[in-house]
Amino acid sequence: MPGLREAFARNGEASLRSRRSRSGPTFAELYTPKLVTVLREGYGFADFRADAIAGLTVAIVALPLSMAIAIASGVGPERGIFTAIVGGFLVSALGGSRFQIGGPAGAFIVLVAAIVERHGYDGLVLATLVAGLILIAAGFLRLGTYIKYIPFPVTVGFTAGIAVIIFASQLKELLGLDLGSEPAAFVPKLEALWNARATINPEAVAVGAVALAVILGLRKWRPAWPGFLIAVVAAALMASGLDLDVGTIASRFGDLPRNLPEPSLPPFSLAKLQAVLPDAITIALLGAIESLLSAVVADGMSGRRHRSNCELVAQGVANVGSTMFGGIPVTGAIARTATNVRAGAKGPVSGMLHAAYLLLFMLVAAPLAGYIPLAALGAVLAIVAWNMAEREDFVVLLGASAGDRLVLLTTFLLTIFVDLATGIAVGVVLGAFVFLHRMAESVEVAGETQLIAEDRADDYAGRTSYDPAASADRDIVVYRISGAFFFGAVSAVSGVLERIGEMPRVLVLDFSEVPIVDSTAAKALQRFAGKLTKSGSMVFLAGASPGVRRVLIQAGLAKPLVRYAKSAEQAVSLAKPKIGPETGA
Repeated sequence: MPGLREAFARNGEASLRSRRSRSGPTFAELYTPKLVTVLREGYGFADFRADAIAGLTVAIVALPLSMAIAIASGVGPERGIFTAIVGGFLVSALGGSRFQIGGPAGAFIVLVAAIVERHGYDGLVLATLVAGLILIAAGFLRLGTYIKYIPFPVTVGFTAGIAVIIFASQLKELLGLDLGSEPAAFVPKLEALWNARATINPEAVAVGAVALAVILGLRKWRPAWPGFLIAVVAAALMASGLDLDVGTIASRFGDLPRNLPEPSLPPFSLAKLQAVLPDAITIALLGAIESLLSAVVADGMSGRRHRSNCELVAQGVANVGSTMFGGIPVTGAIARTATNVRAGAKGPVSGMLHAAYLLLFMLVAAPLAGYIPLAALGAVLAIVAWNMAEREDFVVLLGASAGDRLVLLTTFLLTIFVDLATGIAVGVVLGAFVFLHRMAESVEVAGETQLIAEDRADDYAGRTSYDPAASADRDIVVYRISGAFFFGAVSAVSGVLERIGEMPRVLVLDFSEVPIVDSTAAKALQRFAGKLTKSGSMVFLAGASPGVRRVLIQAGLAKPLVRYAKSAEQAVSLAKPKIGPETGA
């Protein structure tokens, strides 16, 4: 009976899939790293070779970027490399994306620099550690799917704001200004730069210009070449060969270490924790947004799907690991992740190898990094800022609705002139109000008795048509509410209902096109129904879905106050015998 056994097996598998779909994905399905998935699928030498090449490609891009981002963040260049090595390895090994590359990111420069200025590096380490724990908790609480609810104008606004601040922060290096301590805040930074304008170093300007020209030239004529690394090497050779008087990594930071530091935890005190907790929350939020956006970009390029909650857990572990080895915040890096996909990576092994290559570079070539001019790294970050500004999206949103424009500009300006956390928080709240306003505006209330005689060819299945002759009844009024009936729409709906002239003997409210109703709207409707009932009218609520009906009943909309019907037609049929022979034209 093999056929019967196969049929039973298929039915059993279908039943199991059905139960899983009803109960949701299992813990293993949510949190198994993509590395395990790739190895289960079968991972051969050809896959490893492709990952090795992709990992090397990404490492070449990541090396100058990691140092540049760390320097711009107010810490030593070695901390950027530590972050890329430790954080990058953990993100790839534990993450929910096949192609995610973790490391220091340009989006964190403004935030990290401000934290270091206020609390020192120890405060940054503690804030990053707490942020890592928050991300782990968020992942296990399955909050990853909620990141998608951050409005697009908010994302574009704070990203463009960060880009402006990053570019401003690199003017010191690009111009070779003699500036003691550079403020992290935007306006004081511009004032300090302007006051130091007399110290412009033409040689540093020349080095920065050459680096920019190399990067832009290679992007146009040799886009597959590692432009950042070539530009940095060319600038170093130029500065060293011509004996130019420009600042270098060695002149400002000394020799880079040639190994990872011993793992350790930051000093801890309750007062310090309270001081850095708001920053930790901001690091966690920004890290979650950046990482999941990066994973979405990788999905779009590869056709794969990431596990958002698993990715958050991995990002949390990576941030904890980074702090233990002297690093800074870790997140998924969109540009490096895209480079990884384009380089032909097959899975997370490429990201792990990228971290191994960076470790090898540090062990072998750390002394050579001391020759890199800071102006060249400033040019690298200027290009990063230009790329992350999302100029096309910004322009499109400026021409969009007034609400989107308001959210975009508010987030953008607050990010620049106040701080990133305020920009995101106000932008999200403002975006929510704009959305609620649009939802409220979309609610419609249509009246007149002929509603029940409309042609409803696209109505829900199971509806019965109503005899048009019944619309001549003047004692029965039908109103249809369309759209989400919630607190934002109460005023509009109540205004229409209150404008009913002479109280009808029967009022039918058709809820068949109301997907949701909240307690505020239900309570307002309950008060209106009570007013009608006291005047001797009958109220029917027709076509409400089970969920909507449940909320209405909980608000007190039950017999004898109102009656329910499956449709407006049924409500009219039930009402006609109750209002007696006076009904009619």
